[in-house]
Amino acid sequence: GVALFTGKANCPYYAKAELLADYLQANLPDFRVHKITQHPDKWEQWLHDICERNGWEHQESPVIWRELLDRGGKGLLLGGVNDFLKYAQQYYGITSMMLNEELVDVAEENLQAYIETEKEEEEIKSLIKPLQIWITSASAPTCYQLIPLLANGEVFGMTTEISIHLLDTDQFKEVLCGIVMEAEDMAFPLLRSISVHTEIDEAFIQADIVIVLDDVLLNHEVQSLENCIREVSDICQVYAPLIEKNAKSEVRVISSGKTFVNLKAMMIMTYGPSIKSQNVIAIAASWESAAKAMLARKLNMSTAGVKDVIVWGNITGCNYIDLSHAKLYGYDSAIWGPANFPRRVLNIIYDSEWIHSEFLSEQSSLSSRVSNCVGMLPAHAVAAVLRYWYHGSPPGEIISVGVLTEGQFCIPEGIVFSMPVRFENGNWKVMTELEISETTQEVLGRLAHELVQEKLIALKEINEMQPYGADKITS
Repeated sequence: GVALFTGKANCPYYAKAELLADYLQANLPDFRVHKITQHPDKWEQWLHDICERNGWEHQESPVIWRELLDRGGKGLLLGGVNDFLKYAQQYYGITSMMLNEELVDVAEENLQAYIETEKEEEEIKSLIKPLQIWITSASAPTCYQLIPLLANGEVFGMTTEISIHLLDTDQFKEVLCGIVMEAEDMAFPLLRSISVHTEIDEAFIQADIVIVLDDVLLNHEVQSLENCIREVSDICQVYAPLIEKNAKSEVRVISSGKTFVNLKAMMIMTYGPSIKSQNVIAIAASWESAAKAMLARKLNMSTAGVKDVIVWGNITGCNYIDLSHAKLYGYDSAIWGPANFPRRVLNIIYDSEWIHSEFLSEQSSLSSRVSNCVGMLPAHAVAAVLRYWYHGSPPGEIISVGVLTEGQFCIPEGIVFSMPVRFENGNWKVMTELEISETTQEVLGRLAHELVQEKLIALKEINEMQPYGADKITS
């Protein structure tokens, strides 16, 4: 037969019985032991259940019984620690000589070992359920560049498996199948599966993350702004209810692309009211990165040393690149300092003409750089922001994302506006402690006005589509 031991992980009597059982198993050929350690919080319920199942009466830790294999594994209760000591003395002439102080130490070690084992098991269970990531308009070049970044473990960590779902229309099925084959051939250890979806009704099933890459190209010669906004609204009107219906309740939605990223985030919240607004963000990191690269080229230094450039406003419309908090690390100049010594950008660039003509003007090389990128930059931007969202942004560093406003920096409530945030503990927080100048405040007012107008046009389109008598959506 087999002797079974169960007790509270931190119980010295369980430790005493367990050590004696280990000795017996090591020295007697026909003695077998099986130990089931229980967490102190779960012990009473577990004991109650097993006693009820077997018709036993036993009330303390540990409980020890024998499973009689010749009787179909029926349990024969031996009792507690004293009963087991008598049993070992009677049958084998062996008793425990350990002192009580030693047993307390062993019990403490047992509890720590139990907690560590439980943690490992939780991690293994989390691997069994990979993160479900859905990417819309997945034939876009950004998606192609994004897959290796998501699958190599740098975004979610080296122990988190992922499943990627590529969603697009039927005409792109062949392109998506090609992407799937290539991703499978690369054999990423953390990519559990990658699949193609062209049936919209099946979209976003069990999604943890939805990355919206759909773009409505704004060409004033072909169609009006109102028509473009209607098109964006139509796309979100399809996606948002499906995300509500099929995705997980804590789903995180990322709006990226070259056009209307703020509006897409806004419309997903509007059409999907049960999606948490805290979980919907628009990506501004492409502008951030391109601005840092331009500054680095101007100053003949590494782009990685440029920090805290803020992108305000309508990310893919009228935005404002704010250098008032921007810093340089590792800048080679007459003043030397340690690697973590920052220099203010505006103290180093004396050429204000360059800042206003080359850098900040709407026709600047900065906006053309961002709008002409083929996918690597926006893919990196999405991956970086996801990494921050799950693991926190670098301490003290400013990250810009488009989020729903709540009156911060005197910006009107209820629009998606790019602002400085920090990520920590799986959430983001607007850095309202940053001081901004009166000039910046005026610029933010103008940018907010544009976004309010964009929202009003979108809501007008929605209300015109509502059947007579239906509830209108108000701003």
